[in-house]
Amino acid sequence: MRAYSIFTIPAGLSDEQRRQRKHMLARLGLAWLVMMQVMMFAFPGYLRSETMEPDSLALMDKAIILMNWAGLVLTVPVMLYCAQPIWVGAWNSLKKFKVGMDVPVALGIIVAFIPSVVNTWQRQGEVYFDSVSMFVAFLLTARYLEFCARQSISRGQSFDRVEQFRAGISVRANTLAFWFVLIQVILALVLGVVWFFYQPDHAVAVMVALFVMSCPCAMSMSVPTAVAAAQAGLMVQPAQSDADISALIQRTEHISKQNLYGSIVWHLLMTPLAAVGLVSPWVAAVSMLLSSLLVALNSWRIYRQRISGNHLSGSEVTA
Repeated sequence: MRAYSIFTIPAGLSDEQRRQRKHMLARLGLAWLVMMQVMMFAFPGYLRSETMEPDSLALMDKAIILMNWAGLVLTVPVMLYCAQPIWVGAWNSLKKFKVGMDVPVALGIIVAFIPSVVNTWQRQGEVYFDSVSMFVAFLLTARYLEFCARQSISRGQSFDRVEQFRAGISVRANTLAFWFVLIQVILALVLGVVWFFYQPDHAVAVMVALFVMSCPCAMSMSVPTAVAAAQAGLMVQPAQSDADISALIQRTEHISKQNLYGSIVWHLLMTPLAAVGLVSPWVAAVSMLLSSLLVALNSWRIYRQRISGNHLSGSEVTA
């Protein structure tokens, strides 16, 4: 039997759900394409050094100005099209006087993009078009994984107990993510003000990195990916008894908590480094993607373990 994949389009999807999936994939593909090109345009800025010969330095500065304009032109479609779900989500949250996960993401993108436009126009200062495009591309990747996982766990009526478990633990995970985001946003704003008075040149970079670190992408994937892996395992290897399904649910809960608390620890380790200016925005974006991928890989252990026939008992799960 062919291995199950969360990227397999479920047969029962409505036309609207299929269109939504196609739009997500289109935005994701464009964001990655722009990201790779903008990173190439940003490369001369990384090579610039005051120790260079005056003629070489002047030529390098001219190249950087040209590349900054090219990066701006390419980043505009990312802002207007690829990041559209982020703007909509942030606006919907603010209308309800809530701080959803889209709010810090939108703030981080805006804080990075607007100063970059100003500096490009003035032909001086740092620009973060590579960080903006990278953050959007990585964020859309994490959300696409989560979206596919959520669609894959809604199949069939024989998985009611797993679905009930998912509904219960998701509430707790979402509550934890809300408070995490709120604290991170306040921390980013406060430290941004501190850095503005202490070292203004680095204030924007620190704020952007902190806003990127406040994105709870890995936390939001913790439960859906684990449940998707459990559902996939049930499709390949159906439960033989109530004890079997109970052990699977217990294992899924164990992995979900590993994902959730592990992603929190990851953020707690990276946030102080970002706060003191040791983590650049693009490194924060890579960290966000890496944590999301680790969550997905850890969740998929449930599926691999089930198809291998290594079913755990309840006592083994909690050991």
